[in-house]
Amino acid sequence: MKNRDIDAALKYHQGTKHSYLSVHNNRHVLDWANQPLPFKIYPDIERIALPRDVPQTGVAALAAISADVRAPSGDAVPDLQDLARILFFSAGITKQRKYTGGEIYFRAAACTGALYEIELYVVTGEVRGLDAGVYHFNPADMSLAVLRKGDFRGNLVQASPMDPAVAHAPATILCSGTYWRNAWKYQARTYRHFGWDNGTLLANMLAICAASTLPADITLGFVDDEINRLLDLDTRREVSLCMVPVGKTSENSPPQPREVPPLG
Repeated sequence: MKNRDIDAALKYHQGTKHSYLSVHNNRHVLDWANQPLPFKIYPDIERIALPRDVPQTGVAALAAISADVRAPSGDAVPDLQDLARILFFSAGITKQRKYTGGEIYFRAAACTGALYEIELYVVTGEVRGLDAGVYHFNPADMSLAVLRKGDFRGNLVQASPMDPAVAHAPATILCSGTYWRNAWKYQARTYRHFGWDNGTLLANMLAICAASTLPADITLGFVDDEINRLLDLDTRREVSLCMVPVGKTSENSPPQPREVPPLG
């Protein structure tokens, strides 16, 4: 059902938009002693290394950007190498630069303040080279942290009222936003930056999917609580933003939803 109560959104927009006075009267300074970590780290769970050297697609950048990423008539199933390529060119580290206070890890997609507050997760069925499961992408070491084992794609379908792209996707990438990593510098404007920075990342993601001849879509209409529960997010700190179903299978029906106990 479409949300027609826009008062809260307008109040937030008016309260956080820039003006000459807002820019010149803001006394906020960066607290370097309280700088957030640039990566989300799960220290004590199984990790799967992703391929670091993936072959070029041979598709020119402008051709990929303008390509049609709608579903083809037949099956199109990504493998581990495809997922590694998509994740790297969406949120992977492309270069590092040292400065007086430390080191900046620049990513494939631009981001406000080079703070990179968008996190990526992957929910897959059985794909070549990777078991069905729920994973978190760590760009620091190009790995997938195993959050849940098993096929949880039915949970995505249930949360996105039977979206056909989600229902027939062998893998779906979930994007989330981590508040403090951006709010440390930009304060209340962080929620605006979620839209900008996630959008920039998604442009890369769709282009690399097109170059890999994998259909992709963006799903924004879903039950946030169910996706947050699947990923076990602390919603005071991090929230789900969108789903990107990648690939297509001819399965007659998606798997049934599964129980999602807390991960802690």
